[in-house]
Amino acid sequence: MDPATRAFTELKGELALLRRAIEHVAAEKADIEIPDYSNTLAKIAKALIAIESAPALQMTPEDLAARIEAAAALARREDQAAIAELKRELAEARRDLRTTIGTAATIAQQERERWRWAGGGFVAGCLLMAVLPGFAARLAPTDWHWPERLAARTVREPTLWEAGTRIMRADSPHAWQSIADAAELRRDNHEAIDACEQQAANGLSPKFLPATGRALGRCDAHRWA
Repeated sequence: MDPATRAFTELKGELALLRRAIEHVAAEKADIEIPDYSNTLAKIAKALIAIESAPALQMTPEDLAARIEAAAALARREDQAAIAELKRELAEARRDLRTTIGTAATIAQQERERWRWAGGGFVAGCLLMAVLPGFAARLAPTDWHWPERLAARTVREPTLWEAGTRIMRADSPHAWQSIADAAELRRDNHEAIDACEQQAANGLSPKFLPATGRALGRCDAHRWA
C-alpha cells in the first residue's frame, strides 16, 4: 500500500472514532435532566425589586446627610437629658449629704450638751453632798454628835476616839506626843497617882515621884504648912 492510501485509511479511522465519540456525548446529553430554575429566578427578581424600592436606596446623599444630622441631634438631646438627670441626682445627693451632716452635727452638739449638763449635775451633786451633811450636822442637837460622826466618817475611822486621835495627831504631832506620853505615864504609875490624888483630897500636899528603872512610882505627902 502506497503512503497516500495508508494516510487516507488512517484519517478515515480517526474520523470514524471522532464520530462515535460525538454520538456518545450527544446521547449522554440527551440523558441529562436539566432542572427548572424559573421559580427561583422569579423569587430573585422579586427580591431585587424589593431592594430597589427600599427607602434607603431611594435616598439622595443630601437626604442621608439630613437624616444623620437629625439622628445626631436626637442623640445629643438624649445625652443632654441624661446629663441633666445626673446633675439633678447629684444635687439631691449633695443636699441629702448636707442634711445628714447637719443632723450628725446637731446630734453631736446635743450629746455634748447632755454631757455638759450631766457633768454640771454631778458637780452640783458633789457640792450638795459636801455641804448638806455639815449644814444638817450643825442644826442637829449637840448630844447627837453628828459633827463628830461626820468627821469620823470623813477620815474613815470606825470610832469617834480613833477619829479624834487621828485628827489631833495630824494637827500637832508634838502636842499629840505629849498627850501620849502623859497617858503612858498615868498608865505606868496609876497606883501612885491615885494615892497622891487621895492624899490631896485629905488635905495633904502630895509629891509624885515617877517610876525610875524597875522602881515603881510613889507618892510622898505632908500636911500643908
